[in-house]
Amino acid sequence: MDENEIRQMVRRVVYRTLGLQQSVQDPPSRQLVTEAEVQSIPVGGQISISQGTLITPLARQAAMDRHVTLVESGAAEPSMIEAPYIKSTGSSQQTVAIGADHGGYELKEMLKGYLDELGYRVVDCGTGSTSSVDYPDFAFAVAQLVAKGRAWRGIIVDGAGIGSCMAANKIPGVRAAMCYDQSTAVNSREHNDANVLTLGAGLIGDNLAKQIAKTWLDTPFGGGRHARRVNKIMEIEKRFSRRS
Repeated sequence: MDENEIRQMVRRVVYRTLGLQQSVQDPPSRQLVTEAEVQSIPVGGQISISQGTLITPLARQAAMDRHVTLVESGAAEPSMIEAPYIKSTGSSQQTVAIGADHGGYELKEMLKGYLDELGYRVVDCGTGSTSSVDYPDFAFAVAQLVAKGRAWRGIIVDGAGIGSCMAANKIPGVRAAMCYDQSTAVNSREHNDANVLTLGAGLIGDNLAKQIAKTWLDTPFGGGRHARRVNKIMEIEKRFSRRS
């Protein structure tokens, strides 16, 4: 089978999955984005698509893993098209991993309930009490879930938020940001596409923590020039990973 025949076969499968009708002889009326096309885009890049474009499930997964944004073209202001499980509004399909050390335990417990109210599925990575523990263990647990694609975003709480941020950023694919107000929350998402948020329980109270978390989860990545810069961050990571 040549490439066109393979694409037609994939298209028919996608149409059946979506409950749409198209005969074998029909010319392709919609653009189709496959996993291979997403894999060819640099991490943090963009794919321009037309209205009504079909996106295969594997392509959506690859886009999430590689932080590739699908941008609808043809409008005065291009709009971000995201997979249902990575939308910027609360949804039961979105998983947020959360963890804390003993200093962040109480704030973590409060945020768990708040995130549940917002409609997120929460995975608690511990700790389970105020007994003394080591924050790198819990930062690692949260960051791993995000890096492996098992969580959409991650939130880690310790006393100051700094140590957990350092630990999480050692995991390839993670861009952790310590935020202490709504402005830093917006910047870390819009400019840096942060996928892990760290908070300092000793620096902020419950209400501010809620504001930061919601703002951070709701803010989309800006793309454009920011995507080029985030891609350079990831290239630095790859460069040193190849050396090890």
